[in-house]
Amino acid sequence: MTRRPRERDPIREAHQQWLDHGWSEAADGMAMVTSLVRVQQLLLERIDAVLRPLDLTFARYEALRLLSFSSAGAMPMTRLGSLLQVHPSSATSAVGRLERQGFVRRLGQDADRRVVLASIAEAGRNVVERATAQLNTTVFERPQLDPEAVTTLTALLTELRVNAGDLPGGSPG
Repeated sequence: MTRRPRERDPIREAHQQWLDHGWSEAADGMAMVTSLVRVQQLLLERIDAVLRPLDLTFARYEALRLLSFSSAGAMPMTRLGSLLQVHPSSATSAVGRLERQGFVRRLGQDADRRVVLASIAEAGRNVVERATAQLNTTVFERPQLDPEAVTTLTALLTELRVNAGDLPGGSPG
């Protein structure tokens, strides 16, 4: 998708408004957070352009990819939700949709009937491989930054996650 560049940067203008209103200590942070949110939107547009024709969302794609990576092709729903970093009800909803699409099956575990496994079906393996090939070539291999910048940005985002308590080594807030 070709995007026509904006003539003016609304984030830069907002930054100036923060400065003009006496919020100089928050201005850079506001611009950084707003920029991250905007970049997320831009990346999701690119991802959706790949996944929409396959009738997938990024959340459902991630669930299929995780299941395909597991040695058994299945995992407990609670583990899947944890790895996806979503509320259990969101994982249940995603798996429910994937199940209706024929990409996943839900199985009870003989040893503990309270445990429900999500298991990837052959159709799920096929669609996740197609999706991954397309995402790799159109999004992940072309993040619109040079390789050194990608590495630097990833390190900075990891530091932000650690400092926010999302990863070991940091404390919340």
